[in-house]
Amino acid sequence: MRKKSLIIFTAILFISYLISSQIALGYSTLTKNNDDEKVIYLTFDDGPSIMTDKVLDVLKKNNVKATFFIIGNQIKGQEAVVKRIYTEGHSIGLHTYTHTYKKIYSTRNGFVAEMLKSQDEINSLIGIKPTIIRFPSGSSKHLTNAFLKQLHNYNLKVYDWNMVMSDGINCKTSPDKLYREATKNTATQHPIILLMHCDYMHKNTCKALPRVLKFYKDNGYKFKIIDNKTPENYFPIKKNK
Repeated sequence: MRKKSLIIFTAILFISYLISSQIALGYSTLTKNNDDEKVIYLTFDDGPSIMTDKVLDVLKKNNVKATFFIIGNQIKGQEAVVKRIYTEGHSIGLHTYTHTYKKIYSTRNGFVAEMLKSQDEINSLIGIKPTIIRFPSGSSKHLTNAFLKQLHNYNLKVYDWNMVMSDGINCKTSPDKLYREATKNTATQHPIILLMHCDYMHKNTCKALPRVLKFYKDNGYKFKIIDNKTPENYFPIKKNK
């Protein structure tokens, strides 16, 4: 019963951020590039895992770079994957240390501590301290102006998304459906920040990825990574917060 309640709670959270992802980001200094350049940021949450390694194979074959928001306590046993992300020129972001909602969202200080712990874990492994972060299920309902200021005091910058695969709520979603989700609304979303997942169960995401890459290449998009120079992108913050 407890497990069933947790699954329902997780599903509700994910549906909420699926809805949020379909609205314009509340703050964004990312604007259309000169000469009408079309840009997409491929982002993968919930790694590192054995499936992250397979995603890296696809990206390498297609000469495409992406951004990986990784969970600190999943690094153990997957150190080689994290090193590979870094050495192959991809960007690494923070996605908390435990990804346990009750814990990470209990207090703001606790949330920051999770990010910094994950940052230290990565630094001890590859010698860098990532400052780009992503809230599990997105910043909506969590981020306030005061909280943003607190994050900035630690040089942490927030990145949500404006396009998403449903692989995070159902890893068994067919590759065809994932492809359609990843390639819709391209006329109105610019630049695109696409959310995907690369935990061990996301086999269909990996299967859909080659088609997604081909679609954006065929349509003249440039693939970029999110780093500490990329302007923040997060969902709307309510004015009373």
